[in-house]
Amino acid sequence: MTFFEKPPLAVVVDLDDTLYPQSTYLYGASRAVGRAGAAAGLDQVRLSRAVRRQLVAGSDRGGTIDRALAAYGIGPDLAAELIPTLVAAFTTYRPRRLPSYPGARDALAAISARYPVACLTDGNPAIQRAKLAATGLADAFATIVITDELGGRTLRKPHPEGLRQVAETLGVHPSDLVVIGDRPGKDMAVAAALGARSIRVRTGEYADAPDAPPATACVPDLTAAAALLGA
Repeated sequence: MTFFEKPPLAVVVDLDDTLYPQSTYLYGASRAVGRAGAAAGLDQVRLSRAVRRQLVAGSDRGGTIDRALAAYGIGPDLAAELIPTLVAAFTTYRPRRLPSYPGARDALAAISARYPVACLTDGNPAIQRAKLAATGLADAFATIVITDELGGRTLRKPHPEGLRQVAETLGVHPSDLVVIGDRPGKDMAVAAALGARSIRVRTGEYADAPDAPPATACVPDLTAAAALLGA
């Protein structure tokens, strides 16, 4: 018996801070920027910390490197010279391994054994695919939709196009989907936009964010979400 009176026909799972702690990726990426800065004569540790502080302040804000250089004390002219190299170091960082949340691997396997499962994620496609490879979870998904591949940043959640694409690919109506994610303003909002149901997991950077919009159900983690789905 599932939590839902009408079981879904497919499940959609977010990536960052739902399957693994995104802070582990951001820590490695900030170190990569520090190494690139050291090659240009900057202090590696100090620059890495400056980048990390900006990421902690909001990991999906634009201009992270710009703000980090300003905090470091770099003037606009030198910053303009450094930014392309440092941004490239960030975007080309490829972790060998990213640890999933405890129990997340088994929970995802259990869900995918019962339902077709899609991954719907925002971000630079090369970065998001590198993250999926590093978690070792990509094979659990029937399809992977990266919203930036559909039309850039403007189509990131809560824009409904990514979820529409998932529904079309899986051959189900959006209302027959359940979306699992950590961010109400993105994952719950995109589900609500197309009449899908949602399960919020309280993990990662947005664990304490207000429930706006509210999810159909709210649970501590993916293991609990799998239990709600009868998986």
